[in-house]
Amino acid sequence: MQTSELPDLAHTDTKPLHWLATATAMAAVIAAAGALQPDPVASASASTPHRTATRHGTPAATAPDPARATFPLDCAGLDSTVAKQATGDLDGDARPETVAVVHCAAGSGTPPSGVYVLTNGTGTTPRVVATLVDPAQKMSIGDFGVRDGIISATLLGYSSTEVPRCCPDQREEVTWQWRGGAFVRATVPAPAGA
Repeated sequence: MQTSELPDLAHTDTKPLHWLATATAMAAVIAAAGALQPDPVASASASTPHRTATRHGTPAATAPDPARATFPLDCAGLDSTVAKQATGDLDGDARPETVAVVHCAAGSGTPPSGVYVLTNGTGTTPRVVATLVDPAQKMSIGDFGVRDGIISATLLGYSSTEVPRCCPDQREEVTWQWRGGAFVRATVPAPAGA
């Protein structure tokens, strides 16, 4: 048998006291790790895009899902398409609303769009609470968004029936803001020289 030139390692001969000390240390590490976990409500709210901040321990509100809403569109048997959507707290009640740009699912051309504001109704079905642009106005929607409680959109229209539906020749920048119990529309002035 060959002898080692290294000194004997006394700790390689385990005894029950060693096992007890190791188990106690591991239990302390596991308990400390459990105490340092992030708050699950805060981390879920931060990673979910359609939630508002919680207030006084109440759960975060989820924005209405336009895919589950029924819109006041007459599509003559065709489905409707949610082309664009944006969420935000529009009326200051700490619950988000969803604004949806919707049109009939036409096979070609540019069908007119409607712009609708949704809130969460009773149960799971969102409900339309305002129509900002009616498809009967024969408009399509360009740029669109919600920021700081203000809805903004570029409305594209046609000056006559002779203008091809692919190529709108009228453009208007508008905003809507909740004031006095209704959405108030304003036209954004065109830049000077435009």
